Amino acid sequence: MKPDTTAPLTFGMLLFDEVEVLDMGGPFEVFSTAGRLARTADDRPLLRVLTVAASDRPVRARGGLRVVADHTLAEDPPFDVLVVPGGVTTAVESDRDVLDWLARRRQTSALTFGICTGAFLLAATGALDGRPATTHWEDQEELARRWPDIRVRTDVRWVDDGDLVTSAGISAGIDASLHIVGRLFGEDLARRTARQMEYRWTADHTTVAGGSGRGPAGQALSPR
Repeated sequence: MKPDTTAPLTFGMLLFDEVEVLDMGGPFEVFSTAGRLARTADDRPLLRVLTVAASDRPVRARGGLRVVADHTLAEDPPFDVLVVPGGVTTAVESDRDVLDWLARRRQTSALTFGICTGAFLLAATGALDGRPATTHWEDQEELARRWPDIRVRTDVRWVDDGDLVTSAGISAGIDASLHIVGRLFGEDLARRTARQMEYRWTADHTTVAGGSGRGPAGQALSPR
């Protein structure tokens, strides 16, 4: 696929209290670095990331890092790819406003990306029903027990199921993010991004699973 060089592809990332720092920061680094390397015709980043939280107060990530999101749920900014990091998700799973927003924005996004226990938030909206998915190794059994319709994969770093990508825990989100960059814009950009980050990445396609009927795994989605 030749990327659209006239308009950036925007990744909208949900933030919440007790979000895992690397779940958030790893994919942010991948997509923002790729955006520095790939420019539009008028020299804008071809990929950009914005963050969204339930309110405008600072989010307290795991370990105490405080982050202020770019937008609130009420502002509901436009974006192309929904990114849902993990962390301690118990409180968010019972927040109907967040879950309703996730369910709605999943329907309007070209691609949804769940990282680590972000899979629990997607599962709570029904987005993973009947589909292959993965999460942190510590949480795979719980995910399968609570949502038995999910085909939980325990042997992969990430699962690509067309319009839905999920990754295993924490650092696996970096691998899956590079996979998404390669899928959307070509493996050359993914490898340049990994090199710029000084990250050793192997595009192991044995970790890709498909079969939902929503688009073959590895098939590029149009940004628009």
